Amino acid sequence: MTDDSQTTIPAGAFAIARDYAAPRDRVWRAWSEAAEIQAWWGPAGCSIDLRRFEFRPGGFFHYAMRFPGMPAMWGRFVYREIAAPERIVWLNAFSNEGCGITRAPFGAPFPLEMLNHVTMTATADGTHVALHAWPHGASEEEAAVFAASLDSMAQGYGGTFDRLGDRLGDRLGDRLGDRLAQA
Repeated sequence: MTDDSQTTIPAGAFAIARDYAAPRDRVWRAWSEAAEIQAWWGPAGCSIDLRRFEFRPGGFFHYAMRFPGMPAMWGRFVYREIAAPERIVWLNAFSNEGCGITRAPFGAPFPLEMLNHVTMTATADGTHVALHAWPHGASEEEAAVFAASLDSMAQGYGGTFDRLGDRLGDRLGDRLGDRLAQA
């Protein structure tokens, strides 16, 4: 597998960070165990129908996000690097029920894949989680749509990180740890 640990985060990448009052090994389990990630992944108001969870380089996390009264939105991760308990790197994409890559279910040409890099750093008060995401193999038009979507992504990932905090049972600083930044 490609080692993305030395990858420089590009300008214009999406970034969000939170501080949680949970030890790093507990936060790691929330990301690395099927029942855990199924309980919190996705924006507020959705449930996850987990279809496949292979937490290893080259493995898939394939799921359907279900919102009341709406059709399922399928997604998938392909894990590229796992460095327990500090870093996970994956490609994610919208998908179909068969785990194939598809276009986003909204009108604009969002990138087919995004490279995600999450780090978990032990702190005196718990764990600092930082996520960066950027287009992978995107056209100029797709990259422009990504750049225009940062506020929407902040809402979606912010809700997801809220759910992670709820799962962990404690979150430091509520939204004070949230950061949307141009990396």
